[in-house]
Amino acid sequence: MNLFPLNRNSLALTIVGIIGVGFFIAGLLKILDYFIVKALLFGSFGVLFIIASWHALKNNSKKNRPEE
Repeated sequence: MNLFPLNRNSLALTIVGIIGVGFFIAGLLKILDYFIVKALLFGSFGVLFIIASWHALKNNSKKNRPEE
């Protein structure tokens, strides 16, 4: 039994959740002012945005109705 199926949607949601939690914890612990933490968090957000944009542009719409 697989509780968390690994597909594109669950993978994207997991990555976004980790980045969001990272921002929250870094702000809570007042370490967001360190340059390396900012670089890692904003860099990972940028990479995720580029990958999401690339997949959105590559995605082809599927027809739900059969051809006549």
